Amino acid sequence: MSEIYRFIRAEKAHFTIVLLCAVLGVARSSYYAWETGEQARSVREREDLALVHEITVIHVASRRTYGVPRIHAELRRQGRLVNRKRVERLMREHAIAGHSRRTGRRSLTRADHKAAPAPDLIRRDFTAPAPGLRVVGDITYIPTIEGWLYLATWLDLATREVIGYSMADHHRADLVVDTLDMAAGLGLLENSCVIHTDRGSEYTSTQFRSRIGKSGLRQSMGRTGICFDNAAGREFLRRPQKEIGTRIWNDRASARADIFTFIKTYYNRRRLRRHPE
Repeated sequence: MSEIYRFIRAEKAHFTIVLLCAVLGVARSSYYAWETGEQARSVREREDLALVHEITVIHVASRRTYGVPRIHAELRRQGRLVNRKRVERLMREHAIAGHSRRTGRRSLTRADHKAAPAPDLIRRDFTAPAPGLRVVGDITYIPTIEGWLYLATWLDLATREVIGYSMADHHRADLVVDTLDMAAGLGLLENSCVIHTDRGSEYTSTQFRSRIGKSGLRQSMGRTGICFDNAAGREFLRRPQKEIGTRIWNDRASARADIFTFIKTYYNRRRLRRHPE
């Protein structure tokens, strides 16, 4: 019957609904009930699409670790009072899933499993007596229609300035090494500077650790699965997408341009001293 009703809706500009219903043998009341329901379904679909965008932003910000419970809790914290079953349904329909211990995915970077984790030299003290002595780094995922754009940054704990950053369509060790090279190349890292991160495979890779050693720096790592051990680095990476105001970019090039502008002309110059401790 839906096909008949859609035909009536398409032709009602040329013929009266009374005539169309009579010719096709359907009751006018049934057609009007269907049309009212169709409009309601269209509204729900648009609302669902908007909610999916919000869910995607939260999921990406969590580095794709949040599942239904935490995404639902974050939506409520932001003032979005939505039913948990609706969140679960939309995440299932759009293949948005939280991190599990057995995901079947492999990291793009080979970790150095023989090397012991670096000690935590920061211990949640996100301050520094002078620039270039203690920096924190992290990686985030920027959603674009072309696919993910990965952003790695180094934040100086004395000035709260982003002193190194790099963007790419991958998160191999090259990404964080390039970011470190930028900060070092600008002369913003002192000898024996503490380089603090989480224990991601990018930071435990032989390539990254070798670069740290050659640069005369000291590596520091938080504990596995404890996000608060690198809270300052993670907190900054929530800012670009939120403050730029774009949820999903059309392509990686436009995302790169917006993030470059945000860091260089806005955050480092205007927001710098407002960064929370």
